Amino acid sequence: MTPGARIQAAIDCLDVIFDGAPAEKTLTGWARRSRFAGSRDRAAVRDHVFDALRCRDSYAAIAGDDSTLSARSVMLGLCRDQNLPMALLFSGEGHAPQPLTDEEQVWLDAGGTSTSESLARQCPDMQAWCFDKLQSAHPETAVAIAKALTSRAPVDLRANLRKVSVAAAIAMLADDGVSAQECDVSNTALRIVDGARKVKNTKAYLDGFVELQDAGSQALIEALIGQVQVQGSTRILDFCAGGGGKSLALAAHSGTTLFAHDANAARMKDIPERARRAGVVIERLARNDLAKKAPFDLTLCDVPCSGSGAWRRSPDAKWRLSEAQFSQLIELQSNILSEASALVRPGGILAYATCSLFSEENEDQVTRFLKSAPKYEKIRQLSWSPLDGCDGFHLSILHRAG
Repeated sequence: MTPGARIQAAIDCLDVIFDGAPAEKTLTGWARRSRFAGSRDRAAVRDHVFDALRCRDSYAAIAGDDSTLSARSVMLGLCRDQNLPMALLFSGEGHAPQPLTDEEQVWLDAGGTSTSESLARQCPDMQAWCFDKLQSAHPETAVAIAKALTSRAPVDLRANLRKVSVAAAIAMLADDGVSAQECDVSNTALRIVDGARKVKNTKAYLDGFVELQDAGSQALIEALIGQVQVQGSTRILDFCAGGGGKSLALAAHSGTTLFAHDANAARMKDIPERARRAGVVIERLARNDLAKKAPFDLTLCDVPCSGSGAWRRSPDAKWRLSEAQFSQLIELQSNILSEASALVRPGGILAYATCSLFSEENEDQVTRFLKSAPKYEKIRQLSWSPLDGCDGFHLSILHRAG
């Protein structure tokens, strides 16, 4: 594909996404229909689409489109912001987008307008009600956090310390053409410098020496393990396990058998293979098994949430989330906390975690729970944001009285 054809493909995908379709599903569908597109083409189109979604409104403002939203205007703003040759890319040749209109050409010749550039700088690139919540939770840093969410997230790996040291993992990756360095957010974290798309084909990954995991998620697990006295007999439950990333990290730190549960069991389908590769034991539990295996010394609830702390990785989520859905998430989180709290032994720990930046899902949720659960008390509360060099996370560690 020519560079112009890649731009047009991104526009076509964005048209579908702007109509409400999930970005990942849209890109997968485009790739399946476009057999002519090679791996580099697919990667380039994906990068264009995700960059456009991260900065959707500011790119539209740069293009002078501050009243209506079109995929073409957003991509024009992207090209302007990234100093790409717009007249060449928008040529109408070789499946490239149609040539610039007279109005677009005037704007291009003028190098953009001071008004549009000013609008772009002020734009938080998220829905207004979401930015209001961000400002409420982070009054001093909301603008900086919103700006950070418009950039690409780093690719981080977790060194499996049961098998390898951080330094040895870096050396192993280098042997397969992947450059990584230590990341000070977590003692187990590596940050990819070059070769991110090669990671899953490296010996370090295939043999379970490293796992893909954001450094903030790793820091959360370290903080939790540091607060809990883990012994060989410690029983740990990951209550909202999903794909098992935190289950794997907990198992690697604790050296004990982990129990994993998710309301949607299909989300846990990859856990057995990931655990085998990592050399840890994780037993998946169906809902009916929870009471039989309880009580647990430590139960982690990494609850479904807005995902606002990880919007760099899933930028379409910040445009698709509605206030009604947000309210439903708040209710779901409350129900999960209530259910999981009954599975913790007296003297045990209940950990509540989100990848959200909003108080309603974090501190406020925990405060409400503690008012209705007198047996529990808060031991520690921590949070991370993209300004800390990682995704945004919240962790509350709660102790159940004996």
